[in-house]
Amino acid sequence: MTDHINLVKLCVGADAVEDLLEWQKARFAEGNPVHVTRMWPKRAEEILAGGSLYWVFKGAVLARQRIVALEPRTGADGIARCAIVMDPEVIRTEPMPKRPFQGWRYMPAADSPRDLPKGRGREEPLPRELLQALAEIGLR
Repeated sequence: MTDHINLVKLCVGADAVEDLLEWQKARFAEGNPVHVTRMWPKRAEEILAGGSLYWVFKGAVLARQRIVALEPRTGADGIARCAIVMDPEVIRTEPMPKRPFQGWRYMPAADSPRDLPKGRGREEPLPRELLQALAEIGLR
């Protein structure tokens, strides 16, 4: 049994994993990529015990990045925020359907999609309707 939990987030403005890779490469040429969010996770200890941030692209989880730290940040508006610091390696996952939502959500490790095998750089997601039907009957 695992004792970590993951986060899942929509990758807004990106249609594919390559878009995320390009954006992070341009923005975080040095150091680890960071996503700043308004809410501090209440389950921070479980996240830091091995959790990842799973990215949703056009209705399907397709990639993840290991979370290496959660750091306090203060926005230009003076409001405290949470910086989710990630490992720069983007690991592609088996496609898993995910409906739209706002912000981030917790995702138990047991419910997370499996990583694609090394050397298999990408896998085209099945049509959303088929992914949803497979998920509903317990296959993914």
